[in-house]
Amino acid sequence: MEDRYTVECCDFIHAHGDLVEKVRRELPGEDTLYDLTELFRIFGDSTRVRILYVLFEAEMCVCDIAALLGLTQSAVSHQLRALKNVRLVKSRREGKTVFYSLADDHVKTIIDQGLEHVRE
Repeated sequence: MEDRYTVECCDFIHAHGDLVEKVRRELPGEDTLYDLTELFRIFGDSTRVRILYVLFEAEMCVCDIAALLGLTQSAVSHQLRALKNVRLVKSRREGKTVFYSLADDHVKTIIDQGLEHVRE
């Protein structure tokens, strides 16, 4: 009797039903994979990565980030909104000024591991 996970592929028959089932149980759900894809998409823009590097060092307002990176405040605000939407940065208001910082230590870890990978 043929296993229900037996699949013909490239002239070979793979009958590793137990392995396939184990991997299937470990796969994250589609919603989780979508969220992960969106997170990594955010890192696909060098301006956003530069902003994250700035925030590694200190909490800053939009005008200071813009001055440091040679960008308009509008451009920085736009990128910060994208970073905030995927919970990589957080903000706090002090009077009329909004300060931005990294949402948590995971953000630096993600960047550091990516940097380590590209430097190998």
